[in-house]
Amino acid sequence: MGFHTFPLERAGALDDPSRYRFCSREELLELLDPAPVDHALDIGSGTGFFAAEVAPFVGTLSCLDLQPGMHRAYRRKGTPANVHLVTGVVSALPFHDDVFDRAFSVDTHHEYYSPAAMEELARTIRPGGGLVTVDWSADGTGDDGPPLAERYGPGEIVAQLELAGFDVVERRERPETVAIDARR
Repeated sequence: MGFHTFPLERAGALDDPSRYRFCSREELLELLDPAPVDHALDIGSGTGFFAAEVAPFVGTLSCLDLQPGMHRAYRRKGTPANVHLVTGVVSALPFHDDVFDRAFSVDTHHEYYSPAAMEELARTIRPGGGLVTVDWSADGTGDDGPPLAERYGPGEIVAQLELAGFDVVERRERPETVAIDARR
């Protein structure tokens, strides 16, 4: 897999409601179990499509994205007061140890995964906290999302999480994506 970013010129596509067919608001909130969550992290937040769904249910939501242009797009839409936009990379998170109750990524694991990124997530998610990963599956058809060669299979993602010290508590496989709930 290779590191890449979503093209800024296509940022508007990240707000397309058809994305819900791969991860609905309801499913994400069920997996996150956000009540009560003081501090959550949206990994690869983009234009805030899923952050907007989670923000009302958490005390503070840190939205991490590599591209400042994505944060600008989110600000133009209106960023809730409890959302903090952070520019950075997952492999060097600019947060203290054990600060997050929950973290989540939707459609970005294949973009940020590295052993260093997983170590950073394990460092910043408090013991007992959770990490929800919803991503394109290498077992998918390839009809939607990135090419199959850029994806990880469900077993690979589970192994990546477990190697970083997470316990997988649930794994949901669908035709094109996989959703995994892991706890530290």
